[in-house]
Amino acid sequence: MVTVIGAGLAGCEAAWAVARQGIPVTLWEMKPEKYTPAHRSTGFAELVCSNSLKARRIESAAGLLKEEMRRLGSLCVPIAYDCAVPAGGALAVDRDAFSAAVTERIKTHPLITVKQGEVTAIPKEGVVIVATGPLTSEPMAQAIAELCGGGLHFYDAAAPIVTAESVDMNSAFRASRYDREESGEGDYINCPLNKEEYETFHQALITAESAPLHEFDKLTVYEGCMPIEVLAKRGSDSIRFGPMKPVGLRDPHTGHRPWAVVQLRAENAAGTLYNLVGFQTNLKFSEQKRVFGMIPALKNAEFMRYGVMHRNTFLNSPELLDASFRLKSRPTLLFAGQMTGVEGYMESAASGILAGLNACRMVRGEEPLVLPRDTMLGALAAHVSTPNADYQPMGANFGILPSLETHIRDKKQRYGALAQRALESLSKVMADMPELEREDA
Repeated sequence: MVTVIGAGLAGCEAAWAVARQGIPVTLWEMKPEKYTPAHRSTGFAELVCSNSLKARRIESAAGLLKEEMRRLGSLCVPIAYDCAVPAGGALAVDRDAFSAAVTERIKTHPLITVKQGEVTAIPKEGVVIVATGPLTSEPMAQAIAELCGGGLHFYDAAAPIVTAESVDMNSAFRASRYDREESGEGDYINCPLNKEEYETFHQALITAESAPLHEFDKLTVYEGCMPIEVLAKRGSDSIRFGPMKPVGLRDPHTGHRPWAVVQLRAENAAGTLYNLVGFQTNLKFSEQKRVFGMIPALKNAEFMRYGVMHRNTFLNSPELLDASFRLKSRPTLLFAGQMTGVEGYMESAASGILAGLNACRMVRGEEPLVLPRDTMLGALAAHVSTPNADYQPMGANFGILPSLETHIRDKKQRYGALAQRALESLSKVMADMPELEREDA
């Protein structure tokens, strides 16, 4: 028997990986008995920040990771494609439909027993996977700290969501950068600003009042989740070269590229809700309405959710975990998900797959599976387990893969070659793992 604690992306993938190999698994989830500050839904695999799972194409780091996951029997990747909403070259999902589908598959699997309620201590018997996430409840966080000697603390932020009907389309236009789109109608709503509008908005943004954070004196924010107002304070053009970059877009109202642009991405399949891409924030709600309302297309925006910031907790994984996500001091205890220091939805889910596969190996008394470092998941596992005095969360990127034997100058071709090498390497590993060919029960 395997126990998985936490039914987020990592926990669901871990439970699914175990059950696919014919081993009974108990999955604990504290919702709806108890919620974290960021969670609202009763469903599993709830996406609390963006609804984007990043690029689709295999020649991208995120696309390569998803393909590796698919080949390893992922639960979430096929469901994500089934629940996709238009997002250009990215895979974005209707988060409610996605969560509902994952929940249904987990709850109806005959080898997965779902138990609802808060787990406040790490079970001492059997093989256990802790996938409680960066918003782990206080009792469990304390139990992990006592076992592992503490953790690392960062802050994470989410972007606002507005109704589509409240966006002024006379001041906006539909398009994807470089015309990379799926719907044929423009997958993003683009809210352009001219130079004067941008400068006025930027000044208001850097002087707006933020919500108080009481938990820590020093604010530590991971770069990938930097609040828009913090990024804006780095310079007058910092966000114009970042989330508000206008490259690859042309405003049909003017015939020219905008000075800056805010992109809105669909939140649901019905296209009634949109989020402000890259606009994660910790501004007070009243300030969000005032400042973001200075964007011409959003002057009458109706906010269905304001941006929020919350604390994330990470293990000092390089000191604690090996490349199979096992605790070095207790190999039958594994960790998975964002709390290990993999950054991103699919990265978290992927770590759950690897933890699940290794939990099965622990049950069978086999040696752990360590994926080659030239695969994206193997490289992430290596990042988690390699000593690093300045350890920070890491998402999928080609920079963590070993270099090619022959350097390829063209970036697109180089990334394609890295992806091909990774999939060939994974295939060789899987050839010696007949258990992965098992049909779902």
